[in-house]
Amino acid sequence: MVIIMSRYSAPQIFSLEGEQAQPLSIRAKALVYHDPVSKNLLQLIERLAPNDIPILIQGETGTGKELVARHIHHLSGRKGPFLAVNCGAINDQLAESELFGHEAGSFTGATGQRKGWFESADGGTLFLDEIGDLPLHLQVKLLRVLQEREVTRVGARKAIPVDIRLVTATNVDLEQAVQAEQFRQDLLFRINIAQLELKPLRERKGDILPLFQHFLQKYGEKIKKEANLILSPTVVTALYDYPWPGNIRELENIAHYAVLVAEGHLIKKEHLKFNKLFQNFNIEQPTSETAKSWENPFDGIEYQLKRIFAAPTLPSNLWDRLEQLIIATSFEYCQRNQVQTSVLLGITRNVMRTYLKRHNLVNDALNFKIVNE
Repeated sequence: MVIIMSRYSAPQIFSLEGEQAQPLSIRAKALVYHDPVSKNLLQLIERLAPNDIPILIQGETGTGKELVARHIHHLSGRKGPFLAVNCGAINDQLAESELFGHEAGSFTGATGQRKGWFESADGGTLFLDEIGDLPLHLQVKLLRVLQEREVTRVGARKAIPVDIRLVTATNVDLEQAVQAEQFRQDLLFRINIAQLELKPLRERKGDILPLFQHFLQKYGEKIKKEANLILSPTVVTALYDYPWPGNIRELENIAHYAVLVAEGHLIKKEHLKFNKLFQNFNIEQPTSETAKSWENPFDGIEYQLKRIFAAPTLPSNLWDRLEQLIIATSFEYCQRNQVQTSVLLGITRNVMRTYLKRHNLVNDALNFKIVNE
């Protein structure tokens, strides 16, 4: 039995491929709206986009938050550029200058005048990813910019009017961050007029095969391999069973690899390069839904430990596996809330983010690029 991908009904696909979209920094370059959950999200996006209001996007790493922001910009009708910035990658010492610009001589090394991201996005959309990582002192100035719709460069006295559509994104619970005094409540009110929640891929399984098909065709065309690739039934089962900790970005990488190593048109299970942390030794990636049934995170850790030590042989990287197990299980027990997880484990949030990035549980820092419409 084989499954031919071309037989699936065509899903709604928004891709960053094309003349105008190529400069974007996001690596997961397509969202497939085929699952009912995703179709409902698309309908909400289409209702919100034409209204010039701030939108907050929540979702795990790799779910396509930047792509959704780009789609909002496209539907908004704004003629200016779309600019994406990762707040977690901002240098604290230069953050104010990067966001709001500076005048020549305003600080050591400021040899010339420079526009900030807000001025660069004038007439368009500014997307601030990982907004929860913005330092508190900059949150104050950001709030004022949003209220007054003008920016003041570092070293300047005169304010400059700006016309931007603000879209922000986070993979943490900002309300919990407010309670922990790591995020300003008044700023949250300002950016959260409308909210979109991007479900992880494991919670919208109807998107997995159509999305896999999209990436197979994309990379198949690049190496001149015919688009009608065939999947064995074990491949389909594996795609549905895998927990997809890296979401769409990980699925794209796996599809790309499968196209490269497959002989002929048949994709086999051995062509799928899954993350061994979540595949080998029958280790399961915990989800927020399963974590709700635990009285405490130790229930989940104990369950996973039994699965590891019940295997015929132990993994060579046992210490790394145990570290990942504790971090991932605690993270899901806290409903993927970084603030709560860091408190639970008794570590700072910065240390927590280091562990999450190490185990591919949060997004890596992205650079910014400008797209002129």
